[in-house]
Amino acid sequence: MKNIYEVQSSNKFKSNLIIVLFLLFSFLAIYILSQAFGYYSGYELGGLGYVGIALIVSGISTFISYYYSDKIVLGISGARKATKEEDNLFTSVVENISLGAGIPIPKLFVIDDSAPNAFATGRDPTHAVVCATTGLLSKLNRTELEGVIAHEMSHIRNYDTRLMSIVSVMVGLIALLGDWFFRASWHGRRSSDSDNKSGLGALILILGILFAILSPIIAKLIQLAISRRREFMADAGSVEITRQPQGLIAALAKISNDHEPLEAANKATAHLYIVSPFKDQSGRAVEKLAKLFNTHPPVSERIVALQKMS
Repeated sequence: MKNIYEVQSSNKFKSNLIIVLFLLFSFLAIYILSQAFGYYSGYELGGLGYVGIALIVSGISTFISYYYSDKIVLGISGARKATKEEDNLFTSVVENISLGAGIPIPKLFVIDDSAPNAFATGRDPTHAVVCATTGLLSKLNRTELEGVIAHEMSHIRNYDTRLMSIVSVMVGLIALLGDWFFRASWHGRRSSDSDNKSGLGALILILGILFAILSPIIAKLIQLAISRRREFMADAGSVEITRQPQGLIAALAKISNDHEPLEAANKATAHLYIVSPFKDQSGRAVEKLAKLFNTHPPVSERIVALQKMS
């Protein structure tokens, strides 16, 4: 049986490894697609013109996501601000867990939906938001709610909310460049005959086509792998804060066994929630393949991991 610190260390190493691989792949994909797009448009290989444009687009998108992600997500979710009068249990638990986690008390919001779930967002611990559904607040007891809130606080403390915003922008940029390249292929090339004879240019074009097809899919899969790994880390962080793995175990079981879908959630926000807000009705035949495209690890695996912690 591993203690929580061994679990955290293992999760952190695996998570950091995936992040490094994602960054390497992202920069390679952006460079290849930018070079292929530039060559197809008639420019010399080796220039950084289109790479520069891609990085500018990425920078602007990251800036917007960095500063306004919490407002965007809350607006999409239709959340209201929590009050001590109406949501006393919620505010009380968050205040206590914030002290245990050693981070400022985040802004609190509530989604009026009977499906139990919760998420955290915001660019850093001083600009963080924790949002819970009315279903979560009414269906969980205090110990279970503490486990969930500590999980979300761990996301905030680990800067997961910032990381996933940046990763989402990078995935979107790769998809955008691939789309640009395919759109350009419908128009005639303006390159010279000497360019057409370039073996390196031909190789770049072939790589560009392959990356345009495969890189958005690969980038998305890596993004989802990062998301799943960060959930394991936040689960371990919850146990570190509360010292009660059974609270989170019971909460995860209750949330996953509740078959009511969360109407406020969509594909853009699904990865934020503690448990996927979409209730999977797929058959077992596609279960293994479906896991690759899930935003969350299976609840059963998370519970097993929690049960192994001392």
